Amino acid sequence: MQDDSASLLACLPRLRRYARALLGDRSEADDLVQDTVERGWSRLSSWRRNSDMRPWLFSIMHNLHVDRMRRSAPETVELSEELHLAAPPSSRLEMRDMEAALALLPPEQREVLLLVALEEMSYQEVAATLGIPPGTVMSRLSRGRERLRLLMLGHPLPAPLKVVK
Repeated sequence: MQDDSASLLACLPRLRRYARALLGDRSEADDLVQDTVERGWSRLSSWRRNSDMRPWLFSIMHNLHVDRMRRSAPETVELSEELHLAAPPSSRLEMRDMEAALALLPPEQREVLLLVALEEMSYQEVAATLGIPPGTVMSRLSRGRERLRLLMLGHPLPAPLKVVK
């Protein structure tokens, strides 16, 4: 049990970083991390021993986040203050542009992008975390990267397809 609590504690910085990048609000991110750790601790018996705890906790966080999104209106996304402070002054404008572009991505693409790029998770880990097939991870990542690239270049996004009867 002591090894389990140490594994859980070791995941806290990454959970917090991802929650802040996902939500953009320090207080809400801390609440999400706290709820994730609380749920993880209470369901520790469902975690497969000798496996990486990180994807399991990220799955819990993802499910809690989805539940919260269903209950509330969409919010803007900002990257955490640590990312701003770590960036040299010359790139702060680029960081602000990146925040704005990330906020325009659909949540499904933003989640996959953050898990792969920020958390350095493998496609398999992201698939397990989000409960989707690896092919879906790859397509969301590809579409998200392309949209982000276009937004960073200042190009408008193509209009969504309309259903014609």
